[in-house]
Amino acid sequence: MDVKTYATVTDLCARLAGRLEDDTLRSVREDYFGGEVAQAEATLLMSMAYENVGITAEERELIASTLDDPDNEDLAAVPVIDEVPPVPYRFSATAPAGAPDPSKADVVLSADAARHGGRRLRRAWREPLDGAPDGAKWVYVLQTSDTANLLGAFAGLSGRLWVVLKEKWPLEVVVEGRPLPPYQAAAVTVAPQIWSVQRNR
Repeated sequence: MDVKTYATVTDLCARLAGRLEDDTLRSVREDYFGGEVAQAEATLLMSMAYENVGITAEERELIASTLDDPDNEDLAAVPVIDEVPPVPYRFSATAPAGAPDPSKADVVLSADAARHGGRRLRRAWREPLDGAPDGAKWVYVLQTSDTANLLGAFAGLSGRLWVVLKEKWPLEVVVEGRPLPPYQAAAVTVAPQIWSVQRNR
């Protein structure tokens, strides 16, 4: 996969956060990073068609630009929508009583964040609204330098969280200071910072 295509699929995955199921998006990101491009494409396209996840004409063109066959039948089966739908989740800085304790995950992710180009780590509680593909859970956002490999950071940190704690809480990796898609922007707006590279020095 060339540099331009890698950047495009990274952007597409960020745009589809909150619209695809967490586990589906995780698999797509990990497969793209691991070089399993055909598997990533198949999972992405078939999941969107099966789950009736619509994409805009612009997003369809972006996806087509990454495929060997722009007229791919699986892509043709994905519904096209006029505009990006509202984020189907509500984010808040704190969780309700009885929510899982995130303190161990905070430690695991903070310990490796700088190695992946991380500058700040934030955490928010996510509540589903009508039509959300997943339930309530903690969501992490790692803000990185502009030279970081976003899919690599995602795969490395998500994998570490699973190996150490057997947790699959969603993680979004974004470049600090750049405009964000709606899902990540909604999370960052309310998510308190739990680690920073400056604090760690």
